[in-house]
Amino acid sequence: MSTASTAPVAGLDAARLQISKTSSPKPKLAPESLVFGKSFTDHMLAIEWTAEHGWAAPQIKPYGPLMLDPASVVFHYAFECFEGMKAYRNKADEIRLFRPDKNMARLNASAERICLPQFDSEELIKLISEFVKLDKDWIPTDRGYSLYLRPTLIGTQPALGVGAPQNALLYVIASPVGPYYPTGFKAVRLEATDYAVRAWPGGAGNRKLGANYAPCIKAQREAASRGYQQNLWLFGPEGNITEAGTMNAFFVFKTPEGKRELVTAPLDGTILEGVTRDSILELARTRLDQNQWIISERYCTIAEVKAAAERGDLVEAFGAGTAAVVSPIKEIGWKEAAIFVPLQEGKECGELTEKVAEWIGDIQYGKDVHPWSALI
Repeated sequence: MSTASTAPVAGLDAARLQISKTSSPKPKLAPESLVFGKSFTDHMLAIEWTAEHGWAAPQIKPYGPLMLDPASVVFHYAFECFEGMKAYRNKADEIRLFRPDKNMARLNASAERICLPQFDSEELIKLISEFVKLDKDWIPTDRGYSLYLRPTLIGTQPALGVGAPQNALLYVIASPVGPYYPTGFKAVRLEATDYAVRAWPGGAGNRKLGANYAPCIKAQREAASRGYQQNLWLFGPEGNITEAGTMNAFFVFKTPEGKRELVTAPLDGTILEGVTRDSILELARTRLDQNQWIISERYCTIAEVKAAAERGDLVEAFGAGTAAVVSPIKEIGWKEAAIFVPLQEGKECGELTEKVAEWIGDIQYGKDVHPWSALI
């Protein structure tokens, strides 16, 4: 009988964190000079994983290049998933994460979909919190500014056979960012797109995989060549509206009963499970007068939007996501038609769009003390 013992596979453990501070801090840009995703903080968080040993000791170390074998499976078979989240710092020097538990749950779901290792969400939140605290001076304190965090998980096994990776790397980098609309909302024009498909039933459109994004760029460039900022993705012969660019899509209609209906697509496996989407729905259900509002997760077709606009029953429309929170829509091009979306007089947004941005911003910066705002 063999007496050899197998060492237990280690779980992700924040207590094992090792910190190596940079000896060459980078100069910080003036807040007004920040461009989304172009500058990065002094440090990064990195944790290696192997199927044999599990998660290694987490490391916060100086920001720098990764050393990867050219045969790493991430390059050949797209074993990669990521998250987008933010840390906020207010005038009282308080730092908050907005609903990090939702981002961790989604990252784990994305990892599971492509056979990458899962992790303890609470432990990773602890590690991200330590990382943010170390680089907190990179976060401007004015409202609208934040530290964009990009947790990323990749397969690193050097092998050209297609199979579940035996090696992986989880890392987090951070980029200070300014207001998405520095001079106020700028409503966008979208092209309703049915000649290309973002996601399909049984696929992975509900997971935040890098492989979901690159194929969308060609259609975005085609839309841009016709004067549109983004695509409004349609699916199926009915022309169901799925997403707006890389954001969840929302529409507000007047109903025959005189109410208003907030509509967004259901989570049917093709829609990204947006944290902002979920937040908007919950806030709308708890803060809007339910005698006057209907909150619907249902399919909405481009034909329905066009008909509502022609009747005067289309009230407003917006996209929702981490980067902008909400992005107002003013026009949709569909075939030869232009569908115009009403805006408030003298403003580049609808009334609910403006209200939602204020609600969520107040929570993110701690003005509204709320369970979604995780003080670190």
